[in-house]
Formats: sequence, C-alpha cells, structure tokens
Amino acid sequence: MTADELRVLLEGVQSGAVAVDAALSRLDQSSVAELGFATLDLDRRQRCGFPEVVFAEGKTAEWVEGAARRLADADQDCFVTRVSAEQAARLATAFPRADQDRLARTFWLPTSGVRPAPVGNVLVVTAGTSDLPVAQEALVTARVMGAGVELVVDVGVAGLHRILRHRERLATADVVIVVAGMDGALPSVVGGLVDCPVIACPTSIGYGAAFGGLAALLTMLNSCSAGVCAVNIDAGFKAGYVAARFVRRMAKKNTTA
Repeated sequence: MTADELRVLLEGVQSGAVAVDAALSRLDQSSVAELGFATLDLDRRQRCGFPEVVFAEGKTAEWVEGAARRLADADQDCFVTRVSAEQAARLATAFPRADQDRLARTFWLPTSGVRPAPVGNVLVVTAGTSDLPVAQEALVTARVMGAGVELVVDVGVAGLHRILRHRERLATADVVIVVAGMDGALPSVVGGLVDCPVIACPTSIGYGAAFGGLAALLTMLNSCSAGVCAVNIDAGFKAGYVAARFVRRMAKKNTTA
C-alpha cells in the first residue's frame, strides 16, 4: 500500500466512512498475498525500493505463473530468476510481452509503464566465457533495477594484458562485479586497479579441486584487495541486486544534495 492509499484509508476511518475492522482487513490484505503454495510480500517495494523477486528453481511452472500473475495484479513489477525451459515456455504463453533472457534464465514483466533512465555505471567483468550465464544474470538484474550496465568478457588472470586493456572503463565504473570460477583470482586484480566497490561472484566452473566454486569463493573471501566483497557461488542475482542498490542510493543522494 502506497503512502497516498494509506492516507485515504486513514481519512476514511477518521471520518467514519470505513470501519476499523474493515481497515485492518484491508491493511492485512495489502501487505501479503496468500497463494497456497507461496506467501508473496507485497510491501517489499515500499520498504526496500524493489518488489519481491521470484526464485523459480524447485517450483512448478504453474506456481511460477501464479506468482507472476499475482504480482502483476498488484501492480508490482515481476522479476523471476533461475527459470527453466519448461517454466520459460509457460511464462511466454501467459505473458507474451514480457522479456526473457535464456542465457541469464530470467523473466521480466514490468508493470509500471515507462522505465526511468538508468542511473550509475555498473561494470560486469567475467574471467572466462564459461562464466557468462552467471554474469548475464547479474547484468539483467542490475538493469531491471534501474542501473546502467556494461559487460566485459573473458579477461581472466591467465592473460593479464586483457583486463589492462579496459582500465579506462574500470576507472569510470561506480561498482564492478567480477564473475570468476577456477582459481577466482580476478577480483583481487581488479580491486587493485579501481577506487570503487568490487563485488566478487564465484562460479562453479572449474576442474575437480575447484570443488564446484568453493575454491574460488575462498580465494575471494581472502582477497588482499581491501575493496573486494563476495557473494555466494553462482549468485549473479545477488551481485547485480547489491550493485544496483549502491548506484541507486548514490543517485538519490546526488539528487537531494
């Protein structure tokens, strides 16, 4: 419920046009949506600046469609991650005008009309081509949340001259997301080249001793570069979400300054 809607409701209670019990019921119904298979948080946009995101992995295609439809009915932008091929096909039929990115495995159904111009500059960097699906999830997430995003691909530490070719782009970034598997060393390198936050996102790419991304994660957590922080393995969504929050808050501060 928006501040304007809440004001109208409270004025109705004050004037006697709305009973107290009826107002309580409307407040309860406005904050959550009970679907039987899920309880959607409809107040998250008011609290956190972005609606609840649906994690599709482990859910049936019917459940994912139901959640997306309920969010759309509540005039909430609907963003779904980890969308399977089966879920994607059903969502495409139900919402033909929505945007889907099969590399990122995302579904995006904006309901708020014209999107504002993107703010800030988030640079997503991958160590290898195999890291692209996770990087694309980060890129799409940040873009959906209103950030300006660019992508640099396949510049890992096996050839340091490749990342050095992009020093000017790195220098203009507000946040850099570095997506890397194998030894996970690239975030430390980038962290030593920039004056902005570096979000390290390990991937599960690598041979046996990479332990499904655990080796990369531990390297990133132990980074000697002070400006590096890490998210979970393959968590492109989390990296993109946090980066977008950074640049949106910066833009908000600049607007009100």
